[in-house]
Amino acid sequence: MIKKFLLAVMIAIPAFGFAQVKFGVVDTQPIIQDLPDMKEAQAQLEASNNKLQEEFKLLEEEFNKLYKEFQALGEDTPATIRERRQNDLQEKHQKIQQFQQTAEQDLQRQYEQLMAPIQQKIQNAITAVGQENGFTFIFEKGVPLYVGKDVVDATSLIRAKLGLK
Repeated sequence: MIKKFLLAVMIAIPAFGFAQVKFGVVDTQPIIQDLPDMKEAQAQLEASNNKLQEEFKLLEEEFNKLYKEFQALGEDTPATIRERRQNDLQEKHQKIQQFQQTAEQDLQRQYEQLMAPIQQKIQNAITAVGQENGFTFIFEKGVPLYVGKDVVDATSLIRAKLGLK
């Protein structure tokens, strides 16, 4: 994927002729971490995770209670009662597993929903900085294998566009 992109860039560069080609790089991770929107998103995710953990704890306590009751059954307990209790335990265990899977999916979906406007905000700032400063390309820092001296680190410009220090 990166090789194809770099090949496309190398093919496109001669098309620019003698026009000035200006490259920039940006490290978006620290920018994202410093955005107030991200701090709010993290707080919302943490609150949701805490609620899910509390619910999981309740389910686990119910299972443990049923398990103790099952273990307390005496030898004189009829087989049908033992089987029913064992089936109840298996059902409860399956419900716990299903809850875990659903909770993980819900948290992932919530994360994606919260991150979409943040990522769009970053993208809008990158686009604005690129247009205002005449960049031909702005790459995510860390992708290129070599960065020459004429490549501009646009991170500070983008941070300023977003009102971050």
